[in-house]
Amino acid sequence: MNSSAKASPWWTPSVHADRRPFLIGRNAIQAALRGFFAREDFIEVDTAVLQVSPGNEAHLHAFATEALTTDGQKAPFYLHTSPEFACKKLLAAGEERISCFAHVYRNRERGPLHHPEFTMLEWYRAGEGYESLMMDCVRILALATETVKTGKLAYRGAESDPFAGPERISVAEAFERHAGIDLLASVAADGSTDRDHLAAEMKRVGMRVADDDGWADLFSRVLVEKIEPHLGFGRITILDEYPISEAALARPSARDPRVAERFELYACGVELANGFGELTNAAEQRRRFEIEMAEKARVYGETYPIDEDFLAALSLMPEASGIALGFDRLVMLATGASRIDQVLWAPVAEVGR
Repeated sequence: MNSSAKASPWWTPSVHADRRPFLIGRNAIQAALRGFFAREDFIEVDTAVLQVSPGNEAHLHAFATEALTTDGQKAPFYLHTSPEFACKKLLAAGEERISCFAHVYRNRERGPLHHPEFTMLEWYRAGEGYESLMMDCVRILALATETVKTGKLAYRGAESDPFAGPERISVAEAFERHAGIDLLASVAADGSTDRDHLAAEMKRVGMRVADDDGWADLFSRVLVEKIEPHLGFGRITILDEYPISEAALARPSARDPRVAERFELYACGVELANGFGELTNAAEQRRRFEIEMAEKARVYGETYPIDEDFLAALSLMPEASGIALGFDRLVMLATGASRIDQVLWAPVAEVGR
């Protein structure tokens, strides 16, 4: 077979026949999760895709567009990378338990686990700690595998038992266990980071360090190369307490100001979800956004606007916990699919080929 031969389109009957069992599984899992949230007294919400800001994380890339006013004036808009800002505005408005299946859009992302348009499942619990989200995740993963009658999560030959008790490990513990690095020795009490200390630790254990790597670059390299390959095998892993500089929209931990109430969920080495004890301090959130956009400008030469409406809503938002779960990835692992496009009814056309 010619290795350069073009694959048949997804709509070819034979290709669709191969994908269809995964797609039927997708529908069944979505229906089961809607039932789960209804039983938990959640209200399902639907948020606008067009936003004045797509989010303010340095390494997230959005799709940009523009709106025309009635008199023909142009106004910039973006396709959202997450429904998070809108959901938090709904919490500020008075909603207490909300869930949302949202199509979201991220540029520069395509591969077995990435797609430029995918479905994010987000849910929020006002007045509850982020540990409640961890328990939600355990129940949801078990429900997904029960629904499609596989009883397990699987990816590329690896398996994870969603019915076994999850492993919960802090990021600092994972760095020590899997990389032999004392991560928090490079994080001060005020959250500032020591790039040179972390670089020295990485060199000590034989990892590469580039001269222009910042602390965040080094942190990400250890996470990807040394930590993630060990997470979620045999049972799911909850990777908890990210350094405060990697907190995104999470609040600081009351236990240790160097870390945040942020966790990520893994199965079979695949990241499935990202949960927070939500930050409600608008001034601190603005400061973090500005840091992220400065980094984006340095690396990519562009920035995204800050949603002032969102920052204003934080003053009314109650204490809450919230989480974003990659629904398509969950379907992949529950049904045994090997690529994300196998679980999408109509994948986005590929360009540049």
